[in-house]
Amino acid sequence: MRPIRLKRVSIHAKLLATYILLVVLGTSLMAGYILWSFYVYFMQVRQADLDNWTSALSESVADAMEEQDLQRIRVLTERYSEPDTITLRVFDAQGQLLATSSPETDQRVINWYEVPGVQEASQNRSARGIAKGVLTNDDRLYVARPITRNGKVLGILRMSVTLRQFQRQFMDVIWAVLITLLFTILLCALISHRLARSLSAPIETMRNFAIRLGGGQFGDRLTIAQKDELGQLAIELNRMSERLASLDQERRAFLANVSHELRTPISNVQVTVEALKSGAVEEPELRDRFFETIESETKRLSRLIHDLLDLGRLEAGVGYLERQTISLQGLIDRAVKAMAPRMQAHPVTAIVNVTDLQLQGDSERLLQALLNILDNAIKHSKPNTRLLIRGHRQGKQAEITIQDQGTGISERDLPRIFEQFYTTDPSRSSGTGLGLAIAKRIVEAHSGSITVSSVVGQGATFTIRLPL
Repeated sequence: MRPIRLKRVSIHAKLLATYILLVVLGTSLMAGYILWSFYVYFMQVRQADLDNWTSALSESVADAMEEQDLQRIRVLTERYSEPDTITLRVFDAQGQLLATSSPETDQRVINWYEVPGVQEASQNRSARGIAKGVLTNDDRLYVARPITRNGKVLGILRMSVTLRQFQRQFMDVIWAVLITLLFTILLCALISHRLARSLSAPIETMRNFAIRLGGGQFGDRLTIAQKDELGQLAIELNRMSERLASLDQERRAFLANVSHELRTPISNVQVTVEALKSGAVEEPELRDRFFETIESETKRLSRLIHDLLDLGRLEAGVGYLERQTISLQGLIDRAVKAMAPRMQAHPVTAIVNVTDLQLQGDSERLLQALLNILDNAIKHSKPNTRLLIRGHRQGKQAEITIQDQGTGISERDLPRIFEQFYTTDPSRSSGTGLGLAIAKRIVEAHSGSITVSSVVGQGATFTIRLPL
């Protein structure tokens, strides 16, 4: 069975169709309500006129009937039915026609009880409504009421008025309303087209922009100057584009740096192996020095790969943190003891002043972060200087500061000190440039923060804040 493909409908078409349907529905309901209200009002007014006329006439006809003055009844009938649109009939109590304003037509009627309203009036009940004319097809509004005196039915009075003229006028009104309605719909369609275009055009622009982003064209900008939700969305898309461009640049720089860092030790090992193959293995002193080079470069390569794996896990959020209660003093003591040989070799003296606080986190990961920062501080400290390590409570956080007395960090390097592979040492021979980046990711994984301040020539201060 072949799948059914639905034709794609643009947002502009959907919006335009929705606006037009709403306009047609709203204006049609309004026009219908106005026409219906006009019709009902007219019918009520005409019905009230018939009620008033027949009520006034019935008293005069009743007087004439009591006096058995048939001539007076005929005169009253002719007088009240002067307009051609009104027909008036008077019957006795038995339903016999006494007077009519339409004698030519009425003489052909055999049974008047079949005429709407006559039978009800003969039973002392008033009747009113719309019915076809007697022996005609035109619609007429009628009232039939009994003529009574002292509770006795003397006769029947039936008055009707034709609706032909009103129906013609009402049709003229309907056509005028329909033409106005059509003009209103066309005008609203033009306005809806512009409104739909003002909404759909930015959306289509952003769709094309998103397609370009998906195709890798980062750094483009949207130029949608609207102070509404679409304008805010355009601003966020521009920010996303800038962020993606920055991430793409970081990715390219990362690949270049990784390639450089991996190529250097591998090239050194390759050159050393070729030298050994060329006969250097026969000279013990040269051979031992070459083996030391191979071992050193292999360790350097191993550290680099290990740091890259750690950094990748931390940035991907897949590094598992073993949460437990940690003593801040114990954690810093472990870090200082681990770095004691490095400090003695440099030489640097550590001065520790730490308040015993309790933290929640992964002790091994936090120890790794502290070791990376201490290693950086020792590496850049001047010989025979002091390394100040402090830890204390600051609100709801534990604050750790590591201050060295080294060369310091320039203002140009300070914002980039936590970037991957970034180092103030141009030769990069003293490290991989990943230690501080890893330390930053570990601290942030513990919902903490790390900052650095420095004065050139006086040293640098790293500040770590961790939640208690």
